[in-house]
Amino acid sequence: MTKIPDRLVATFSIVGRDPETGELGIAVQSKFLGVGAVVPWAEAGVGAIATQSMANTAYGKEGLQLLKEGKTAKEVMDILVEKDPDKAMRQAGIVDAGGGVATFTGDGCYDWAGGKTGENYAVQGNILVSEETVEAMAAGFEEKAGDALAEKLLHALKEGQKAGGDRRGMQSAALFIVKEKGGYAGYNDRMVDLRVDEHETPINELERIYRLHQLYFTRTQEKDIININEEMRENLVRRLTQLNYLHDATDVTDDTFYKALRNYIHTENFEEREQEQGKIDLKLYQFILMEK
Repeated sequence: MTKIPDRLVATFSIVGRDPETGELGIAVQSKFLGVGAVVPWAEAGVGAIATQSMANTAYGKEGLQLLKEGKTAKEVMDILVEKDPDKAMRQAGIVDAGGGVATFTGDGCYDWAGGKTGENYAVQGNILVSEETVEAMAAGFEEKAGDALAEKLLHALKEGQKAGGDRRGMQSAALFIVKEKGGYAGYNDRMVDLRVDEHETPINELERIYRLHQLYFTRTQEKDIININEEMRENLVRRLTQLNYLHDATDVTDDTFYKALRNYIHTENFEEREQEQGKIDLKLYQFILMEK
């Protein structure tokens, strides 16, 4: 069997776009340490690029610049590949802000290697168990129509792994999504920027971290604002006492209770979900009760 170079970014990835929100992103998994430091590139309002196999990270920086100049995903891919003397070992996927897509697999990539494009997405992978991985990823993305882009990308990644994935195994994964002012408190464009650099089941771990990210980084939806009733207050007093935000669960005044709840929210970085006195975010309430 042909020896596979150690520095080869053998992986499977998907680049995608949400036409409703303008979000652009990449999800990737690989038998490679810290794949999130190499493969995903994206810029809000511009496009998303995955560069892998014998990864040429210039595809990311230069590709985004070409997209900013008004070129389509296909035009950018053609330019990048044409001038690359090692294109036979490259693999890449691009989606532009207008929904144009492109995928490329050099004829020197190790089997199985290939890609597929569809409406607002491109999937690609190399050193895969079989073609079924990219087929499953494409189907996974399409069947989640209507869901948030992050959900579609994660689902595609999971479906690709279930279909075989990287034949060398699993090691790292990443999810990177951009949107104008979509980052923390609207101060930047990094809507989701998560990496699992070394793990036995990196996709599962990536999804776990993403669920936490949604709790910490997103704001409360109107439907999740609820009044704190007596039973909920008792539950919160018990948990805040166990977590050392209250020192005595007996005879807790409103002032003491709400001060402890506010201290918890601020100390544990839940400022985005803080509500007026007497109300609480339902998801935060559920998290407090489950926290170890």
